[in-house]
Amino acid sequence: MLKVLIVILMFAVVVSLFSGLFFLLKDEGKTQRVLNSLIVRVSLSALLIAVILLALWHGDLTLNPTP
Repeated sequence: MLKVLIVILMFAVVVSLFSGLFFLLKDEGKTQRVLNSLIVRVSLSALLIAVILLALWHGDLTLNPTP
């Protein structure tokens, strides 16, 4: 379940990235939608990092010691 949440958050970050690109090309900087997309993307990225760190701290995720 945790890995599914991480994948969903990553997908949401990518969607936000491309929506920002779309708004940048369509609006040509005349609206605040690009800024809003950036705020959403940064917030989702911070949430993703927090979920990963929390999962590592609780032991739900483990780092691979041998590559």
